[in-house]
Amino acid sequence: MKGEKQFNDASEFSGHLGRLHDERSGNKIKSGRRSLSWKEKELVFAKTCGRCHICGGAIAQDDAWDADHVFAHVQGGVHSVDNYLPAHSTCNKYRWFYGPEEFQWILKLGVWLRTRIEEKNRLAIELADAFVKYEHKRNARRKK
Repeated sequence: MKGEKQFNDASEFSGHLGRLHDERSGNKIKSGRRSLSWKEKELVFAKTCGRCHICGGAIAQDDAWDADHVFAHVQGGVHSVDNYLPAHSTCNKYRWFYGPEEFQWILKLGVWLRTRIEEKNRLAIELADAFVKYEHKRNARRKK
């Protein structure tokens, strides 16, 4: 992030993330969605040679994958092959419609926490445990 913002404490960081969330939420646009045709999905898939544009992992064309809006639909992104890239369903669901700066902070925070978990930091392990429990509950809800 060019000219990356520096924070003095967690409260300032939290406030900044809150403002990014409020800005994103305030920019939602309501409009109808339409499904892509099979031909349009093939064109989207071909753009990255069958790779997820978020994580870079391979996607088999017959696997479940999402045509992800590059510019989020709820923020005015159009339903055009030009505004879609292929993504694993999981990657797309977690990227949601975060703006670029907000998503970059989420990634940085996740990488930082992963490193603390590897270092066996007590608080990070507690957070990881809470996350695992959350994932179990989330997956149980989805299976119903």
